[in-house]
Order: sequence, then C-alpha cells, then structure tokens
Amino acid sequence: MNIYVGNLAREVTEEELRQEFIAFGQVASVSIIKDRDSGEPRGFAFVEMSSKSEGQAAITGLNGKTLNDRPLAVNEARPRSDSRGSGGYGGGGGGGYGGGGGGGYGGRGGGGSGGRGRQKRY
Repeated sequence: MNIYVGNLAREVTEEELRQEFIAFGQVASVSIIKDRDSGEPRGFAFVEMSSKSEGQAAITGLNGKTLNDRPLAVNEARPRSDSRGSGGYGGGGGGGYGGGGGGGYGGRGGGGSGGRGRQKRY
C-alpha cells in the first residue's frame, strides 16, 4: 500500500520516517520528495507498506501525530494521473502564449490558431 505523508519538517530523514512506520508493519520503501532544482525537501513523502492492513494501521496510528513539532498528515496515496503536463501554462502539445493546441493558461482552450500568440512579421 502506498501512503502519502504530508506536513513534514525539512529536517526529517527517510530513516526517521521509516522508524515511525515500522511499528505498524514491514516498510518496503520510503521516499522523501525533493525539489528538482534545489534538492531541498518539499515537505512530503511516500511510504510503501507491504500489506494494506499494515498500511491502514499506520494511517490510523500516525495521522495527526507530531514529528519534529509538526502534526503529520497521513493518508492513502492517490494514483498519479496520466494527465501530468497537459494544461497549465501552455501545456498540452502546442499551447504556448496563446494556448493554441490544447493548453494555454489554466488548461483551457483547444485547437485552433492560438489567439494572441507571437507571430513573426516579415
């Protein structure tokens, strides 16, 4: 079972987190998520427990527990959606400033010319 752990203090290590969860069962993996550019922890992690029953026990036992003066937010991780990267600023295959091609600001807009996109003038 994959578990989301939020509101982590920056100082918490993967080993400290593993020790919190191991009381509830076998821990397959612990991953503290770090910023891609700075390498600093982003304040959340994912813990993989061997069984669903152990994972549920860990969620019940650790949600709201204080670790390094911060209450943990612990719940079952939602599956990652396949739509990452579509929408948002110019996302969705084309997009850009005007949003032509299925993206644009806020993920709205669909095909077409892209509205106020930059065009070369000759």
